[in-house]
Amino acid sequence: MKNLKRTLAMLLALSLSAAATACGGNSSSESEGRTKSQDDVSIDTADSAINAGDPDIKGQTIYYLGIYDLNPTANQDRTVALTLFEDVYGAKIETIKTTSETLFTDLANRINGGDPVDMFDYQWDSVPNGVEKGQYEYLDSYIDLSDPIWDGMKDLIEKYKYKGHYYVVPYSVSDYIAITYSRTLIEEEGLTDPYKLYQEGKWDWDAFMSSMNTFVANAEDGETRYGCAGWFGQAIVQSTGESIINYDGKKFTSNVMNEKIEKAELLEEELTRLSLFDPTWYGTYPNDGSILYYGMAPWHLGQSNVMNPDGDLFLVPFPKMPGSDKYYLCGNAAAKMLVKNSDKGDAVAAYIKCERLAATQAEYKQAAKEKALIKTKTAAGKVTSYLTEEQYDFMQTWYTSEDIVPMFDFGYGMGTRMSNETYAYETRGVMNNFMDGLLQKYEGTPGTWAEMRSAWQGVVDEVVDEFNAKQ
Repeated sequence: MKNLKRTLAMLLALSLSAAATACGGNSSSESEGRTKSQDDVSIDTADSAINAGDPDIKGQTIYYLGIYDLNPTANQDRTVALTLFEDVYGAKIETIKTTSETLFTDLANRINGGDPVDMFDYQWDSVPNGVEKGQYEYLDSYIDLSDPIWDGMKDLIEKYKYKGHYYVVPYSVSDYIAITYSRTLIEEEGLTDPYKLYQEGKWDWDAFMSSMNTFVANAEDGETRYGCAGWFGQAIVQSTGESIINYDGKKFTSNVMNEKIEKAELLEEELTRLSLFDPTWYGTYPNDGSILYYGMAPWHLGQSNVMNPDGDLFLVPFPKMPGSDKYYLCGNAAAKMLVKNSDKGDAVAAYIKCERLAATQAEYKQAAKEKALIKTKTAAGKVTSYLTEEQYDFMQTWYTSEDIVPMFDFGYGMGTRMSNETYAYETRGVMNNFMDGLLQKYEGTPGTWAEMRSAWQGVVDEVVDEFNAKQ
């Protein structure tokens, strides 16, 4: 481990160099000023993770089927994870490009045709549906979860455990659905800053609803105001800490009658009934003062800052359920799957370990921060995106706080009857309707949770029985 740390320190210097010279983004106009990439530097790999007892995978190539190339293209730098994998382990990755439309078809065809494929991105459908289709191998014998690098992630890893095995081993969580707001607008309306409420443990549904009702009631004659817009349904339901489908390691059960879930659905009903929710899709926080809260993962924040130069934007986690001592948040779990019939289990596990190191080592996190705070500019020098240090630092606390719990629901991975995002109520998956149907109000959507639950409960029971038969 001492030797590995010395190698990591060398990689850190490269990361900082790349961060200091990059302008952000992937286009050539946004990459001017970069003087060198990590590929241009020779790294001393005499002291490597191989000597620390990891399997020798030197010279091996992982065939990765994905939408995006894990190798750098154009003027991109190698990621820290890829740098570790190549220069410490001596292995490499070959990306087999696919599209979001052909992703699963290409995976099935390569497996059935015997074409090389070893690694695939975790998708909601991976477990249990993908496992039951024979698409993935478990990682139990390849990853040592007793290694301290997995501290802080073990509870989430256990949630994904299926049939006693670890098919999904998340190495990080990102993109929690958060509430973005304008501190300028909050002050002008005489409202309490949600961040202050969060610090005091008072940022819950009640505070959320109270502030929106006041904001809308303050509208002047002829002015249209909404309390919120954006990705709210899933965030509301999962903030209860409950999942639609439960799994005890041996059996699936439906949880649609749960009282907390019902309270979340009734909250969605209230948002609709009071016209507090604007179903219009906004790519950034609106800059016309018509919306108080914007629910979305923070990917928009850089552009939203530019669009709201006087807004003093900030953000907080999605509010918790009244009485809860935790914030249960929906976000994205980053993980790589070991594909069925692959003979590169050790190599795939090594890459996953590299991703975990990149996500947790303080040196790399500092390098990531420095790079994230570089303003994105056009070739003409116009700023198109930026984060403030205050915003960035606060968001990072979400991933280490014991008060914040990432959510996972097996219901999303039980086939298209359960999860299928279309724009028609009758053809959407049960999970999609349950999460935001009462807010989106597609044609044919019932007006109450009781009606919606009654309409789809039988489908849930059928799917549960189907997967239980495979246990």
